[in-house]
Amino acid sequence: MFWNGYKVHISETCGTSGDGTASAPPNLITNVATTDATVADMAMTASIHQGLQRRNLLPAEHYVDSGYASAELIVAARDLYGLALVAPVRFDSSPQARAATGYDRAAFTIDWTAKQATCPQGQTSISWTPTIQRGLDTIVVRFSAKTCTPCPARTACTSSNSGRRQITLRHTQTQQQALDAARTQQISQDWQHKYKIRAGVEGTIRQAVAITGIRRARYRGLRKVHLEHAIAATALNLTRLDAWWNGHPLNRTRTSHLARLDPGSHRLSSS
Repeated sequence: MFWNGYKVHISETCGTSGDGTASAPPNLITNVATTDATVADMAMTASIHQGLQRRNLLPAEHYVDSGYASAELIVAARDLYGLALVAPVRFDSSPQARAATGYDRAAFTIDWTAKQATCPQGQTSISWTPTIQRGLDTIVVRFSAKTCTPCPARTACTSSNSGRRQITLRHTQTQQQALDAARTQQISQDWQHKYKIRAGVEGTIRQAVAITGIRRARYRGLRKVHLEHAIAATALNLTRLDAWWNGHPLNRTRTSHLARLDPGSHRLSSS
C-alpha cells in the first residue's frame, strides 16, 4: 500500500590516468541525487545531466549501468549535452536474435523516408504503424502473409501463426541508429575493456556505507534525506583529498582475516 524509503544516485570522476599510487588524483563525487525508492533509474538520467551542467561538470563520456540508458536517452545526451552516454543496452530479444540463426531485425533494410522495410529476400513491408509498447514509442512494421507464407526462407524468418513477419523499431531513425550502434559496440573487447572504468563506483558505494552509513536514512522527508546524502558525499571527497594530500595510496589492498594468519603477511604488514 505504500513504500517508505529513498534511493541515492552518485556520480563521480573516473580518470583513466590514475594508477592507484599516492600521486594519482582521487576520484571525486560530482553529483548526488535523491529520489523516492520507487523512482526508476532511467527517470533520473536527464536530471543528473542537468545537475552536472549547472556546475559545469558535464563529462565527455558518462559511464552508467543499463538501468540509466535507453535509445532515447543516448540521443538526448548527445544532442542536448554533447556527451556520450556509455552503457550496456538490451539486445534484440526476437527469437531469431536469441538463437543467432535466421533473420533478426538487423537483417532488414529500413527506408525511413518511404516508411518501408525490405527483408533479405527482397520483399517490402505493407504497413508502418506507430504504437506504444512497454511504455515506449515504437513503430511496428508488418509484411504480407501472401509473400511470407510461400517464401523459401520463411522458417529462418518467422514462426508466427499468422504466417507473416513483423519487426519493431524505435519511433525515430536517430534513436534506432543509436541503439544499433550501441549494440554493435558493446560486444567488442575494446568497449568492454573501456567500460571497466565504471567499476570504481561500486567501491564508492561501499565506502559511503562503511564511513557515512548512507544506507540508513536518519531523517524522514526527501529534502532532509537529500541533505544527508550531500553531506555524506562531501565527507567522502574530503576523505579522499586528505589521503591524496598525505600521500596515501588510493587503492590500498584489503587483507582478509584468513590472510592475516599467514606469518608472511605479518612480516609484510610490519615492514
